[in-house]
Amino acid sequence: MKTILTYGTFDLLHVGHVRLLERAKALGDHLVVGLSTDEFNEIKHKSSFLPYDQRKEILEAIKYVDKVIPETCWEQKVSDVKEHGVDIFVIGEDWAGEFDFLREHCEVVYLTRTKDISTSSLKGRLG
Repeated sequence: MKTILTYGTFDLLHVGHVRLLERAKALGDHLVVGLSTDEFNEIKHKSSFLPYDQRKEILEAIKYVDKVIPETCWEQKVSDVKEHGVDIFVIGEDWAGEFDFLREHCEVVYLTRTKDISTSSLKGRLG
């Protein structure tokens, strides 16, 4: 059994998120999603439209997601990989190279994003 791990804020869920989760799950058998907590978003100087509990509930309803864990800090990646027996870490290509330090613990895959959609663009349209 292969375990896949990804992280994100997953705010204003859109088709790009679903496609990323589908492609991540296709790489293995069990998909764990590290979901940024509201407190961690504050540290990153980001804000979410939806609170953590609602974003978590939505993610748990997606058929590709097997488990949602809280992402509370940048430094937890290695311990999450070890704790959850992760074989492959997956993240969007806009993070290329940023998580290569995980290669000593698991495979790292940078997936292309869905063209012409992002949470930032949606937030911009909402004004």
